[in-house]
Amino acid sequence: MQVTPNGHEPIISPRVNFADPSGKVNLLGLSREELKDALRDFGVPEKQLRMRATQLWHWVYHRGASDFDLMTTISKDMRAKLKEAFVVERPEIVEAQYSEDGTRKYLIRFADGNEAEAVYIPEEDRGTLCVSSQVGCTLNCKFCHTGTMRLVRNLTAGEIVAQMMIARDDLGEWENPTKGRKVTNIVMMGMGEPLYNFDNVKQALEIIMDEEGIQLSRRRITLSTSGVVPHMERAGKEIGVNLAVSLHAVTDEIRSEIMPINKKYNLDAVLTACANYPGAHNARRITFEYAMLKGINDSDEDARQLVQLMRKYKLPAKVNLIPFNPWPGVEYECSSDERIKRFSDIIYEEGISAPVRRPRGRDIMAACGQLKSASEKKSKAQIARDLAAAAALTEHQHSATGLS
Repeated sequence: MQVTPNGHEPIISPRVNFADPSGKVNLLGLSREELKDALRDFGVPEKQLRMRATQLWHWVYHRGASDFDLMTTISKDMRAKLKEAFVVERPEIVEAQYSEDGTRKYLIRFADGNEAEAVYIPEEDRGTLCVSSQVGCTLNCKFCHTGTMRLVRNLTAGEIVAQMMIARDDLGEWENPTKGRKVTNIVMMGMGEPLYNFDNVKQALEIIMDEEGIQLSRRRITLSTSGVVPHMERAGKEIGVNLAVSLHAVTDEIRSEIMPINKKYNLDAVLTACANYPGAHNARRITFEYAMLKGINDSDEDARQLVQLMRKYKLPAKVNLIPFNPWPGVEYECSSDERIKRFSDIIYEEGISAPVRRPRGRDIMAACGQLKSASEKKSKAQIARDLAAAAALTEHQHSATGLS
């Protein structure tokens, strides 16, 4: 991917799909029309295209099948033919780490050898998968570990969808695909800027939202941007998911210092785009992400200015306060618990929700802004042992406290 001379905004390159080493076409990530085209090129008669595409779509996205032999509603002869030209292949999980708080982080290696991370975060009322859209990032936000990586390339639609498939594989969700889900929400908040990979993100989310496949409601999907103004309205119109904006400061001076993209799209441009975001209203508020940095953006006056900005642009807003997650070599510190609470209280007193987002997965470098790691590889057997030990510990704790 190329980068414009200012160093902040990549030129969106054409969407590509990397060929399988076997020369076969990987069906994962193809749109319905692309799937039909692939089947047509393979020689499936025109009158059968819709039926065959619907069958494959169901098995791949509703049932999670990656082996054609398991697709029993397709004739045995047709399954044999499909195997000659196609695969349904997930990328390799290089490392899977399991936090003591239940968070799971996957380091995923793609066909060209590049890697990205996805994180599953379980909570009492939901399970959220944090999905990456790029290998690396071009934004260079100073407080973000991912921002210290160079941008390598956009992820394909298939590579984005694969993160959902991998998490559902690991969590054993395919046995009962629509009931008792563990991945109930998706946030496009992983590595990269989703709006700099618009077409691939759009196609991947359309696949995930498809009512005959994974069936995740657009109300349960949030796309996070650092404020790529030209694509924000387009995202609302063409994708229609919830919007989150990485704000992190209330003045252009501070925001430009910690987020170089602000020199291109300043606070006024970003907040005006938020005010114009299609579908935003009080029942579907825009979320503003705000990392709490000691002595940088955490004063009482900062909190009051934040409220003023929400009022000025008449934004239906919620502010997520994020205790800063440190990483080796970073120059910033997290605000104290008392300062964060005071900051939250000031905003709440003005009638704006400002919850403090409890850090998850810090012990495996899976918390917000930490998605860059060189962690210990674990074999599948070791992962299984870790999970069994965690389950045994949980059962013991429940027994000790009388829970069931």
